[in-house]
Amino acid sequence: MTFITGQALSDLLHSIVDTLERSPALSRFPSTIYQLLILLIFLASCSPLPQPPIVGAVNLNDLQPLPTPLNTEAVPLRVAIAAVISPKGTLESYSPFLSYLEAKLNRPVELIQRRTYLEVNDLIEHGEVDLAFVCTSAYVQGHDTFGMELLAAPQVDGKTTYNSLLIVPASSPAQSMEDLRGKVFAFTDPISLSGRVYPTSIVQKLGFTPEEFFARTFFTYSHDEAIRAVAGGVADGAAVDSLVYAFAVTRDPSLAEKVRIIHVSPDFGIPPVVVSPFIRPQVKAELQTLLLDMASDPAAREALASIGVERFVLIDDSAYDSVRTLVSEIPIPQTP
Repeated sequence: MTFITGQALSDLLHSIVDTLERSPALSRFPSTIYQLLILLIFLASCSPLPQPPIVGAVNLNDLQPLPTPLNTEAVPLRVAIAAVISPKGTLESYSPFLSYLEAKLNRPVELIQRRTYLEVNDLIEHGEVDLAFVCTSAYVQGHDTFGMELLAAPQVDGKTTYNSLLIVPASSPAQSMEDLRGKVFAFTDPISLSGRVYPTSIVQKLGFTPEEFFARTFFTYSHDEAIRAVAGGVADGAAVDSLVYAFAVTRDPSLAEKVRIIHVSPDFGIPPVVVSPFIRPQVKAELQTLLLDMASDPAAREALASIGVERFVLIDDSAYDSVRTLVSEIPIPQTP
């Protein structure tokens, strides 16, 4: 587009006037035309037409990065650990493992603890945690109710199974569950397979309910506390997770002198590591790969040893079918 400046327009009008004055037909133009031409010359001289803006050239070699958001902190990985052992014991045992996750994922890890297994399941169901260590019956309940997903399973002593151990004080004459009739019994959690469901099934096979069979029952809400209750004579018997028992007596050998095992259950699928059904697939894959690769990472040795695990492996849901059968016979609570 071509723009005419005010000065150029003035020069053009002066040229027209000069031409008209030299023309033989000048007399035929009325004076008003001259007046109009003079006015145009005046306006053109005083008010130049606006000039188009000059746009600066862009130097592609001098580009600056866009501003970054002020909040660049990584979102924490939320990890829930069911109260298989006491909160203090959980923190002590899992700290190296959680630190390993932080280093590998390059993001903070937040430990979330709840008193009961069902409270942890509730967190998983509503996507309030990203990764969780749960007990066997809690997995079955969560999987069948809202789609809790298996991520991996710990392998201990080359196995992915564990047992319920019926224990009594070392000085007790009891040799079986029948001998605990009329005694005080410690359960661990209302939906614990090894700490409530399995011992309840034994009592029911004897023709009783726990309320009829025992003089009194109470919940410890962790397996290590149930072991201490028996060791200290607070309870005449308890049923506990074999993995927790082995871990507890390794850390405190005196416990092995204070309690005695009188019954071992059949093998059950080991308590797994799970995720919410709402987790993003890429996050699930990243976490699963990290767990499965720990056994080949020298930096992970302390983390695995701190929780008594050799390695993490894949496990199929069918490994928990025998648990489903038992839970169908001994109903467990469905809400916290």
